[in-house]
Amino acid sequence: MTKSSSATKKLLKVAGILVLVLVAAGVVANAMGWMDSGENEISVETANAELRTITQIVSASGRIQPETEVIIRPDVSGEIIELNVREGDFIREGDLLLRIKPDIYQARIDELRASLLSQQARMEEARSNMLQSQSEFQKSDQLYQQNLISELEYSQVKNTYEARQANLKAAEYQIQSAQAQLRRAEEELQQTVIRAPRDGTISRLSVEEGERVLGNAQTAGTEMMRIARLNQMEVEVDVNENDIVNVSTDDLVDIEVDAYPNRIFEGRVTEIANSADVSSSGSAEQITNYKVKIRITTPHNLDSGPEDFIVQVTDQETPTRAESPNFKPGMSGTVDIRTNTVVDVVSVPIQAVTVRDFAADAAESDSLESDSTGADTNAGEAMRTNRSSKEEDFRKVVFINNNGVAKRTEVETGISDNTHIQILSGVRDGDEIVTGNYRILSRELQKDDKIKVSNNIQTSES
Repeated sequence: MTKSSSATKKLLKVAGILVLVLVAAGVVANAMGWMDSGENEISVETANAELRTITQIVSASGRIQPETEVIIRPDVSGEIIELNVREGDFIREGDLLLRIKPDIYQARIDELRASLLSQQARMEEARSNMLQSQSEFQKSDQLYQQNLISELEYSQVKNTYEARQANLKAAEYQIQSAQAQLRRAEEELQQTVIRAPRDGTISRLSVEEGERVLGNAQTAGTEMMRIARLNQMEVEVDVNENDIVNVSTDDLVDIEVDAYPNRIFEGRVTEIANSADVSSSGSAEQITNYKVKIRITTPHNLDSGPEDFIVQVTDQETPTRAESPNFKPGMSGTVDIRTNTVVDVVSVPIQAVTVRDFAADAAESDSLESDSTGADTNAGEAMRTNRSSKEEDFRKVVFINNNGVAKRTEVETGISDNTHIQILSGVRDGDEIVTGNYRILSRELQKDDKIKVSNNIQTSES
């Protein structure tokens, strides 16, 4: 009985030791990658490369303004005694806008007319004196030819005649000067009546009747009002220097206006600035933008004038007035400029394209070759140091699922939209591309790694 119990205890001890050995061996094998035939699969997401139409977009924001807006400033100073318009009124070219008190300009005209008459009288006096001197000179000339008067007397008469001729010329020039001053005064009097230079709507009115305004002669002139064609509006946006090279005149644009959410309006690029607007110059936050003007081609502001004034800038069917947007200067908006479009090209999701340093791969490969040939450790370390000191060689790549193996493929890319990027070479339509997740794609996944697809492969019609 005692022998049997002792034998049982020994068997239990041996069994326990075997279990511990097996557990330890399992842990070591798992750590060394000997389990599951050495396969460490990485869970990834995939999608198929497909043929798509890609439109490259440049986004920007800005404000709505009239394409044409005329600022009305007075040429003369004075008090506004008559104001015939209100903000929002539609006016025709030549309509009376306002009058400036003309009293001082009328008084100036009366003064200059009197001065002109005085100058004309002086000219007649100068003419009479000149004619008298001319007669005396002719007589003196005859007497001098007959040696009946001295040369001194002849010279005095001649000089008097020439002086009175000059006085007559001066009087004529003074009359011309007085006439010019009178014309200028009459022009200033006419400028006290200000009329509309073109058809449009009073988009801003800055003065009231009874106010005094300054003319352009003293300063830049008081801004009294603005006239704009509100059914021809545009959006002026700031485009960054990195994107401006892709924008061209006549590019089509999708416009979103904050005042009209969930609506897209059409536009077209009409003007691109050549000079830059630089903010925070000389600092790390320096921003360089270029002004781009975009005409809104969707019919708008159809109530901004009479029917015969409405000018459509698009061939599309005119909407009803209830559907027509009513844009006002200063409204905020964002635009998506369609700079380039390619049709039926191989494309993949943008996140599928990543970069890898091929120089580092070459250094690692050389290191492995050195270790496998049993070369001196110091020599191998020197080679790795030399490789690491070389310039980096980053290239764009995608990973293709090749029967559970991540095949790294170098690619050449084209344009992109918000979700997909064009592949010019390296990928074919239908290839299963690794698309995620971001951490795995950007850092962990390497060529020939074992992968496991954790999503349903998406297939799309081209």
